[in-house]
Amino acid sequence: MSRRPKIGLALGSGGARGFCHIGVLRGLAEIGIRPDVIAGCSMGALVGAIYAGGRLDALEDWARSITRRSFLSLVDLRFSGGGLVEAREIMTLIDRLGLPKRIEELDHPFAAVATDLETGREVWLQDGPLDRAVRASAAMPGVISPLYHQGKWLLDGGMVNPVPVSLARAMGADLVIAVNPNARLDGTLWRAPDARVPSAGLSAFQARLPEALKGLLPTPSAPDTPPAPGYLDVLSTTVDIMTDHIRRARMAGEPPQVLLSAELSSMTVLDFHEAKKAIHDGFRMVRDHENLLRRVCSVA
Repeated sequence: MSRRPKIGLALGSGGARGFCHIGVLRGLAEIGIRPDVIAGCSMGALVGAIYAGGRLDALEDWARSITRRSFLSLVDLRFSGGGLVEAREIMTLIDRLGLPKRIEELDHPFAAVATDLETGREVWLQDGPLDRAVRASAAMPGVISPLYHQGKWLLDGGMVNPVPVSLARAMGADLVIAVNPNARLDGTLWRAPDARVPSAGLSAFQARLPEALKGLLPTPSAPDTPPAPGYLDVLSTTVDIMTDHIRRARMAGEPPQVLLSAELSSMTVLDFHEAKKAIHDGFRMVRDHENLLRRVCSVA
């Protein structure tokens, strides 16, 4: 009798778009697929760690409760340390949800990927403090400050391995389901902001900035003139472009058995109040690939 293949789940980076991972995990459970090992990058590391700790329900409740107003409390500006935001809320959330202190104590094997600021090398975080591993993996350059952890200054893992298929395989997975929250199915990585309807996430972030720094975000321009991209627009889109190229290169050499791609190009990385939309798209990804998932994972 053949054994069931060990299933790995590679959860990619994507900021607020990464809430789609919640919907993916829910959708997989509904068709009887439960990952044996979880590898996460950035937001994928946060969702993956909380799932591995058995607290996905609490995370989903928290995500769905975020509003434009409550998002303001998550933005802890700090104009030093290599970033605009310190992101203490990531570590606070892990503690508040009652997760284990260390990665080794989770219910399921889990690892996060980060980037060594000094060497540019990929770092796999498979043991040690859970909150610091997740926080390091999510340190988006230029926005969230790097974190000193395990003797290194660490940045967002999306700089080297935005959808960590290779890490899931190294953890023993026979097959890998990969989730890419940053997919751009129409090939467009940036759209000019509508001056009348700006991103609520970006607007909330802008509301916390000192007056001298308001220019970090797009501002309305003269009639018939498209708004120029702001600092954060340029920075986040540059990261998207870079991670998209890295993801394509990595997956060409180490493709997953199943790739689930989000349809969330209308969301920015800061639109946390749109968690419901991202979660819904996670369910959609599983539904669209249900037959393939069942066949690959040997689920009746």
